Amino acid sequence: MGKGYLLDTNTVIDFSSRRLPASSQKKIAVVIDAQPYISIINKIELLGFSEVPDIIEVFTKKAFVIALDDDIVSQTIALRKKHKIKLADAIIAATALVFDLALITHDIADYKNIKGLQLVNSYEM
Repeated sequence: MGKGYLLDTNTVIDFSSRRLPASSQKKIAVVIDAQPYISIINKIELLGFSEVPDIIEVFTKKAFVIALDDDIVSQTIALRKKHKIKLADAIIAATALVFDLALITHDIADYKNIKGLQLVNSYEM
């Protein structure tokens, strides 16, 4: 696991709730200990609940949060023109593409047709 990884919202929630298989839990723990990356969209989704578990708040403070910039916006627009994809998912995918990060997610189907996007299924690590 020498590459950088962008953690999708569902991965962070499943990891913090210990819903992932043991092997995935361990591998994601390694990613988090090394350097977790999330999109600004993931941060908004994770902290946007009326009650946020402490573990999620601590995680978002540790994670490197990638903000929107012109490159991500341009890539998001290109993805939305080419694919039927929700705006939030397009921003997350664009972030991974621009920063050359593999996206760890359980929602593989949402992203599978995006050329060049490296996907890792959080339940099959």
